[in-house]
Order: sequence, then C-alpha cells, then structure tokens
Amino acid sequence: MSKELFVTAADVSKELGVSSAYAYRLIRKLNEELSKKGFMTIAGRVSRRFFEEKFYGMEKNQKEEQ
Repeated sequence: MSKELFVTAADVSKELGVSSAYAYRLIRKLNEELSKKGFMTIAGRVSRRFFEEKFYGMEKNQKEEQ
C-alpha cells in the first residue's frame, strides 16, 4: 500500500485478501468506532494509522523502529 493518509476499500481488500464488500464493512465498523471517540470520518475511507493499529497492533513508534 502507498503511504496515503487514508486507506480505501480497495486498499483494505488487497492488503487483507478479502472481498471489496467485506472491506467496506470493515471500514464502516472502524469509522463507527472513530465517530464514537469524537473523530470526523469519511465514508469509504479510514485513517491509515488507525487501520494499522487495529489490524497489526502497530503504534507510530513501533512502526518507525522497523
């Protein structure tokens, strides 16, 4: 994946090896979680940082060390 600020359903689908429909469901669920925390979201896209934290358990400092 490129280093864009947001990932799209196509990015999620490719990265996780899931269908695009399932990728949209995952993004919707992640965006709901962000909304509950008070963040603004964009339909069909999710923060790359949040996506990586949720799926790979990586925080910014951990990622920089690799």
